[in-house]
Formats: sequence, structure tokens, C-alpha cells
Amino acid sequence: MELSNITEVFGGEEVLRKKIQSRMDLIELSNEGVTKDALANLAKYLSFTMSQMAELLPVTERTIQRYTPEKSFNRVVSEQILQIAEVAANGTDVFEDKDRFLSWMNHPNKALDNKTPMSILSSRFGVEMVLDELGRIEYGVFS
Repeated sequence: MELSNITEVFGGEEVLRKKIQSRMDLIELSNEGVTKDALANLAKYLSFTMSQMAELLPVTERTIQRYTPEKSFNRVVSEQILQIAEVAANGTDVFEDKDRFLSWMNHPNKALDNKTPMSILSSRFGVEMVLDELGRIEYGVFS
């Protein structure tokens, strides 16, 4: 997966104010903080409401509502947002179609204990499991 795809998931360089080209860029962005505007674009990309996004993040929907579009989340929230964005970019790349990827994300998966991939993205461990499963799909290895 091209890390630059993460930039597109957030709505492009104009929203993110930078282009993601390396893992170091992800670290820097998590330290600077992801803006509410970038989160809104990620939610739109995933066809999620802000309420659904809040369920995946260590922040309440009410807190998100209070943020202005330019206000940045703290490092912990930003890291979780970036991890979800990485799944979205990687999944779209693997499935070569955003709609097919989103369909896969919302169907129970045996490799994930019959949970939907989307439902376990609130945990770093869940994100890792989803990325691992996407890697298996990409290389044709099914468990």
C-alpha cells in the first residue's frame, strides 16, 4: 500500500496540510494532531456518521461536536484516527474498489471470531488483526 493513499482518505493535502509519504510522517501527524475536518472526511470516506466514528475513538461524540473544523485532536485520539485511515487506504487498495472494501468491513469474518472488521477498529489490536487479514487477502492466503 502506498502511504500517500492515507492522504486521500482524509480528503487530500489541502485538508491534511501535508502529504503522508513515510511512517515518520504518521508519527509527526499524530504528534501535531489530526483535525476535526480530516476526521469528517475519513467518516465520509467510510460512509460513517460522526456518532459511528466516535464509537471507534477514545473521545465522545459530544466532544467531537465541540471541536471547530481546524482544531486538532490529542495524540492518542489522532493515532487511533490514523490507524483507521490506514485500514481504509489499505483495504481500498487490496479490494481495488471502495464499495467492495466497505462491504467486506461490514460482514462477519471467521478469522476475526465472526466479528465485522469495522467493529474491532476501536482497539489497536483490532486494527492490527484487520490489517493482517487484509494482508492475507492481498496475497491469497486464507485461514
